[in-house]
Amino acid sequence: MSAVAVGVDVGGTKTHWRAVSSHAVVADRIVPSVLGAGIGDLAEWLVAGLRELEVPCDALGVGAHGCDSPALCRRLRDELVHRLGAPVRVVNDAHLLPYAAGEPSAIGVIAGTGSVAAGTLPGGEPLLAGGWGWALGDEGSAAGLVREAVRAVLRDHDAGLPADELATELLAALHADEVPALSQALASAPGAEEWGRHAQVVFAAAEAGSRTAARVVEEGGQALAALVETLISRGARAGAVVAAGGVITKQPRLFAALADAVAARHPGLPVTLLTTAPVAGAVRLAQELLTTYPR
Repeated sequence: MSAVAVGVDVGGTKTHWRAVSSHAVVADRIVPSVLGAGIGDLAEWLVAGLRELEVPCDALGVGAHGCDSPALCRRLRDELVHRLGAPVRVVNDAHLLPYAAGEPSAIGVIAGTGSVAAGTLPGGEPLLAGGWGWALGDEGSAAGLVREAVRAVLRDHDAGLPADELATELLAALHADEVPALSQALASAPGAEEWGRHAQVVFAAAEAGSRTAARVVEEGGQALAALVETLISRGARAGAVVAAGGVITKQPRLFAALADAVAARHPGLPVTLLTTAPVAGAVRLAQELLTTYPR
């Protein structure tokens, strides 16, 4: 078999493996993510997953949720090189999007369980914005939208406004008897995945005519665009904006809000939805390593 490039996209919810030899996929596997307590645990889990692919690995490209700094990426890379003895490149999972889209100079935006934006400086140094987690940020993500929807409904209630479709849908989804109980219902089940599974309620309410829900979605898109603006202001290359993630790929309303907000500040800057799996970007990183470190 010719040299095998292996890519892995480690997301907050699922991990996607793909191995490619001579431009043909020889293994492809998706499993629930097990992120572990530290970098060493993640490295061990990734090596175990690589063995389960039952193919050789001549180079490995990894996009990892939680690798939010160059130092963390280097630590995971070193752990993997030590265990595998093969060249490895590690980036944040959001950095996979431009490579997967064939637009290395693009800014990647993920809006899924969480949210984050990634770009690079002209010299190749990586930049990140957002990705603070469901408790502090992740605006525009599944968890962030639910959190902001509950806040908006509570504000409307405090202002004496009648409950609309969003309030009704949230009360049913969170098994709450009245609007004031929503905060306790949400707090009793903390966590990005637990909150995020109710995101569909927000979009359904917006489609049903809830102005509050529509505003929450629009503000979520604007918050994602603000992450893009932060990276551009820091000098990131911006040939395009590429979006992906379980929420934005399934909800045209959120994508439209992001695209409109970017266009308002940067007319002509393309904003596209990734049409291939982000793991393709990890494979491309591994293939680039093969040209540098041939087998």
